[in-house]
Amino acid sequence: MKAFITEFKEFIARGSVIDLAVGVIIGGAFTTIVNSLVGDVLMPLVGWIVGGKSMAAYTLPLPAIAGHSQPVQLAWGAFVQHIINFLLVALVIFLLVKGINTLQRNQSDDDTTATEPSDEVKLLTEIRDSLHR
Repeated sequence: MKAFITEFKEFIARGSVIDLAVGVIIGGAFTTIVNSLVGDVLMPLVGWIVGGKSMAAYTLPLPAIAGHSQPVQLAWGAFVQHIINFLLVALVIFLLVKGINTLQRNQSDDDTTATEPSDEVKLLTEIRDSLHR
């Protein structure tokens, strides 16, 4: 049991786990911003353009079923709103990952552009290699 607890502590203390937790928290906060942008700004504009009402109000009524007093409606307008939410969040995440990958690529390029060894180092390397033969 003690080994399990030690292993768990090491797992939690890793930077990647903490980074993941921070990412989840920021992602949740970012999602509320995107939901507000789509629900409060974009979709009212789209609704105004296509007919003057909120996209969430667009539904498709289905035929009534015998014995049920409530009609069933497919809320396709709300579905479109959720698709736009998803696409915006996916776009921003894509741009963030693309930017991070570019930064990491540039950093690794900087790290790998080592200077050529001096003539003295080349000569010493040749001497070392000839002695080990």
